[in-house]
Order: sequence, then C-alpha cells, then structure tokens
Amino acid sequence: MLIKIYPENPNIRYIHQVVECLRNGGIIIYPTDTVYGIGCDIFQHKAVERIAQIKGIKTDKANFSFICYDLSHISDFTKQISNPIYKLMKKTLPGPFTFILNSSNNVPNLFESKKKTVGIRIPDNMIARQIVNELGNPIMSTSVKGDDDNIETITDPELIYERYKDLVDIVIDGGIGGIETSTVLDCTNDDFEIIRQGKGIIEDYYY
Repeated sequence: MLIKIYPENPNIRYIHQVVECLRNGGIIIYPTDTVYGIGCDIFQHKAVERIAQIKGIKTDKANFSFICYDLSHISDFTKQISNPIYKLMKKTLPGPFTFILNSSNNVPNLFESKKKTVGIRIPDNMIARQIVNELGNPIMSTSVKGDDDNIETITDPELIYERYKDLVDIVIDGGIGGIETSTVLDCTNDDFEIIRQGKGIIEDYYY
C-alpha cells in the first residue's frame, strides 16, 4: 500500500493507519530528514527478522537504529549518558545524526543478540516522529538501499514502492527523499567520535 502523507501537516488518520500496521507486526517504509527508512515496532520480533531478511543480514549482527520522538525514551534502552553527550544530543536533535550509545539490558533481550550498543535517531521529520509518538515506543529502522547507478530508486517514493511493495506492508510517500545518510557519532565513551560523516555537520553546533 502506498500512502501520501504531507510532512508539514501529517494526516492523523493516515498516521493511525500506519501505527495499526506496526502494532500488527507490519513493516513500513517512511521518510526521514535523510534517506527513506525501513522500520517496524521494536517489540515485534518477527517484523525485525523480516527486515533483516530484506537487508540480507542476520538479526544479531544488524546495526539497526531506534527512531525516537524525543529524548524521553532513551533511558529505557541506554545506560547512563554523560552530561556532555546529553547536551550534544539536545543541541543536535531532532536532526540528521545517529548517536551510538551503550545499550541497557533491554536491547539484547529484544533482538536476541549480544550487542552492547544501540543507535538512537530523532529525525527532523514530523511524519516519522508522529508515527513514533502515536505508537508510544521507538521503531527499529534501517536505511533503504537502492541501485547505486540510479539515485531515484532510493529518493522517489513511487519507485521505492515498485521495488518493495511485495516485501513491506506500507510505503509512505512523504515527498522526494535525500541521498545523504545521517552522521554517525560513537558516544560509548564520555566524548564522541565521528564514525560516518553524513548530512549532519557537527561543527555547525559549536560555532
């Protein structure tokens, strides 16, 4: 199913339809402030496994991120965060950054893995954030991958739908997506290290 939702004013009826899909174990493709993402409810284990199969990876080896509405959820899934890192998150989020943090015991239990870290994302996109807000918990997410020779396969929601319509339950058309992924910051120590430079420019928040 392809659903058109406008990011400036998301239709709450459509948001509820997407949330119902997620609660029933469905998989969605949705817009963010970077590239389109594939997501599911973090508590729907079979949906997590389906996404891993789509990506061709094992669940316990996957580097999935949690999409959150705001910072209120992160204490449920991460260990204590240092003040400098928390202040940095407040400065930069919502925005095109993924923060790699030490995970609480809840995360390995969710994914039956031994991973000690979790990626936290709060995208500057009201469609994604409103879905999470209505769902009441984060969604697990990974980026849509496409044909390297044709960027439209990851930016044009109609082309994304054509490619994934038999693999996912809902594709949200939130307009043309971006081509740059989020900037990934390893914050597992008291300081941070950029491990992937993407759309987010961390220096912009210091000057």
